[in-house]
Amino acid sequence: MSGQTKKSEFNKVLSSKDILVIAFGAMIGWGWVISTGDWIHRGGVLGAALGFVLGGIMIFFVGLTYAELTAALPQCGGEHVFSYKAMGPTGSFICTWGIILGYVGVVCFEACAFPTIVSYIFPGFLKGYLYTVAGFDVYATWLALASVTAAVMMFINILGAKTAANVQTILTAIIFTVGVVLIATSAVRGDTSNLVPQMFAGSGNRSVISHILHVAVMTPFFFIGFDVIPQAAEEIQGSLKKIGKILILSIVLAVAFYSLVIIAVGYLLDPAEVNASMAGSGLVTADAMVKAFGVKAVSNVVIIGGLCGIITSWNSFMIGGSRAMYSMADSNMIPKAFAKLHPKYKTPVNALLLIGIISMFAPLAGRQMLVWICDAGNLGCCLAYCMVSASFLILRKKAPDMPRPYMVKHYKLVGYTAVLMSGAMVLMYLIPGSGSTLTIQEWCMAGGWAFLGLVFYVANKKKYGSEFGHHTDIEIEYSETDMEAIRLAKAGRRSKETEAVAAQEAVSV
Repeated sequence: MSGQTKKSEFNKVLSSKDILVIAFGAMIGWGWVISTGDWIHRGGVLGAALGFVLGGIMIFFVGLTYAELTAALPQCGGEHVFSYKAMGPTGSFICTWGIILGYVGVVCFEACAFPTIVSYIFPGFLKGYLYTVAGFDVYATWLALASVTAAVMMFINILGAKTAANVQTILTAIIFTVGVVLIATSAVRGDTSNLVPQMFAGSGNRSVISHILHVAVMTPFFFIGFDVIPQAAEEIQGSLKKIGKILILSIVLAVAFYSLVIIAVGYLLDPAEVNASMAGSGLVTADAMVKAFGVKAVSNVVIIGGLCGIITSWNSFMIGGSRAMYSMADSNMIPKAFAKLHPKYKTPVNALLLIGIISMFAPLAGRQMLVWICDAGNLGCCLAYCMVSASFLILRKKAPDMPRPYMVKHYKLVGYTAVLMSGAMVLMYLIPGSGSTLTIQEWCMAGGWAFLGLVFYVANKKKYGSEFGHHTDIEIEYSETDMEAIRLAKAGRRSKETEAVAAQEAVSV
């Protein structure tokens, strides 16, 4: 690490609102439309909501480490820079390569999810049967819509981060509106007699708690997406301290959204209706909306909200994946071609083209294949969370004087809790019987990605030698708010050091 700096090549076009909707939209995909019934079966209505709150607390600690590091190191690549500063090139390579798999996996999965949701709205949409992959029938219309939409998403992102953010704002507003309408309507037309019999799953205190925990250990995977903010940190304008606060706010909003939607559904549908919906379309949230308004067509409103959720996740992870690839290429870790920015729009055009083309052809493998890719990618994201949490602790020791506009209090408690929580998430994928253990197919995909990373690592280390992993910091512009926060943080640290010295002297005497 050298003391040299350079000017950022990215355009600072993202506002506070933009990064909030990018993170929130990434976390609120379409799970709230298709998975609510499963959550209620696992934990009961109140049990599932509490499970999401507990899961949110787990991810909140990880989010705090991200908030401090993003404000301190607002550079493209986020995790790449954090782990490089703390662990060096090898640690940075593992961390960033893992999270790229997560981002690309989600992008490919959403390419398949989009036409699948469309087929719910228009039952006659599937035409021209082609073949079957892993039990999934691939149709010509399904494949064409998936590929065309992937091309459009790629084009939108190439046009600039602001264009992508504007699309994100509109779609997130639709999701939020649909969710608020459902929650508000349930408060008026719901019935506690529906809620009481299904408040908790299981019987007895131990059984109830185990069912709540069963939901809780699953929920962090629905909160993946807040980490897109540090990927695009170099393109964010305004106070750095505010970036940290918005990152935390996005997590809180996601927890509240999921929990309230679960309660709304349980307030509108009784256990028999939930079971009937699960046995039928499986879209329990949509059926709850139908009961609230008494009109069958209203279910399409919820499904359209889910459709918007697919696109917001898709859009966010394209932003994150392309910036992560750019940062690795800029550090000579993968082919340098991926460090090219568009001359006009200042977006990592080659990285976006690669991710876009992969997502255009990915639907050929069928939906089940991409579920495997997505699950393998979640392991990569959780590994990156654990490494970033560890980097947070390392940098507090290694670089105590680094300016931190957003400084977390009780950093040891926060840091070690985040490491333990994220480490537990990784173990869930590894330990048989945890409910999230990777299948053989998913292990093959994770292993293949790791092997490809090893090839890039060896080849580029040989090609670039000491320049492998080279990183140059960008020049950081601090607002008056940031400067005041940094000054207060330093004053607080000096005060603690003085108290520690005085205490040591007292002990010596």
